[in-house]
Amino acid sequence: MTKSKSTPITPELYDYVLAHNPPLDAVQRGLVEITHQRIPDMAEMQSAQEQGPLLAFLVRLIGARHIVEVGTFTGFSALSMAQALPPDGTLIACDVSEEWTAYGREAWAQAGVSDRIQLRIAPALDTLRAMPADPHIDLVYLDADKANYIPYWEEVVPRMRPGGLVVADNVLFHGQVTDPEVTGPALAIREFNDHVRADERMEAVMLTVADGVTVARRR
Repeated sequence: MTKSKSTPITPELYDYVLAHNPPLDAVQRGLVEITHQRIPDMAEMQSAQEQGPLLAFLVRLIGARHIVEVGTFTGFSALSMAQALPPDGTLIACDVSEEWTAYGREAWAQAGVSDRIQLRIAPALDTLRAMPADPHIDLVYLDADKANYIPYWEEVVPRMRPGGLVVADNVLFHGQVTDPEVTGPALAIREFNDHVRADERMEAVMLTVADGVTVARRR
């Protein structure tokens, strides 16, 4: 068995990492806090704090102008990416909850990026299938229901421009992906990971960020 060189993340070390990343601004921090206060049982669905600056970095790195987010929840990741977009950039945010995304709408307005975000309240597969079929998407952030990760992937990959990125969250699923007896969402993620690895249209790396993040680039 290969020995890991990853350093265990203690609370103290996690605080150190956050302190050495670009800091969250007041709107981002407020959205993180209100999510934990008002939806404590679901707050773990929010992207980790270090993922906001990472997503913004990737948006700027590839000069993204057209982003699609599959799974918005309370809008932290959408906010982080929209803030990194140029003024004429667009982020299509796919979700099924008016209640949860209402927190995001308020934060996006406070941050002055509402004009860059188009929220689509509908099953994400319907939204994706209605998009133009030509390669036009620069970046996709995938963080929704795990059972549909492969169908989402198959809708977005043909629509990615060469050099575009698909970023998939929760690819380690709390470490359960190595369990041979796993079922449910963890099994769906394991099957998704195998699907990504076999897809010759993309080149992908899996990172041990938060609950696991895969970054895949369209060839």
